[in-house]
Amino acid sequence: MPTLSAILITRNEEVNLEDCLASLDGLATQIVVVDTQSTDRTLVIAQRYGALISSPPDWPGFGPQKNRALDLASEDWVLSLDADERLTPELRAEIKCVLDKPQTDCYAIPRLSWYCGRFMRHSGWTPDYVDRLFKRGSARFSSDLVHERLISKGPVLKLKNQMLHYSFMNHAQVQEKMERYSTASAQQAFAKGKTASPLKAILHGAWSFFRTYILRAGFLDGPQGFSLACSNAQGTYLRYMKLWRLNQAAQAIKKHSS
Repeated sequence: MPTLSAILITRNEEVNLEDCLASLDGLATQIVVVDTQSTDRTLVIAQRYGALISSPPDWPGFGPQKNRALDLASEDWVLSLDADERLTPELRAEIKCVLDKPQTDCYAIPRLSWYCGRFMRHSGWTPDYVDRLFKRGSARFSSDLVHERLISKGPVLKLKNQMLHYSFMNHAQVQEKMERYSTASAQQAFAKGKTASPLKAILHGAWSFFRTYILRAGFLDGPQGFSLACSNAQGTYLRYMKLWRLNQAAQAIKKHSS
């Protein structure tokens, strides 16, 4: 039977990590945790599960950090997880079958995500396939600061059973993540030479709401669907406004130095 390394990157994940690692029990023969300066019990929990732990002093972004974890994996196959994700018994059984008789080197896993009180079955969140299970050496993560992706050398097949994703337990988490991700996305776009304007921010924000709530049937997700559409609009608006401010600052520096 081929062996499996589970890899995670963490920062202050004591609320999530226990349940995540428990769902791997008996499946993963190695657990790798690359941690970024956690100040809670994250590392204590990881040690309890026998994880191989690395604590680099810097934060290079999500993609490079996940590649650090991948470089420490030593088993035949790799499963990349976030601390707020859980394997169901059905998914565990399906992964065991895949490892026993693989049909390709990379698999996408569908996620069912929780948003402030309910699992979201519309709003563009379902089905949500993420490439996570792969033969070691057959794939690596992109170098993106945020919204990283797994780049596979070969075809990707889809698994049937869902992974549970407890992404947002309350609106405070939504706001906190929105601020962090909009800043990182703006910085990433700025580094690629992209530009924005207040008008673009308004238009893209409005389009994000319409796409989530109407085109992707967010209205069928009840109050959470409306809330998600609003937060998507706000996050998109912030991303473009922060990019515009970076452009403005760069132009001011250039004008002052010329």
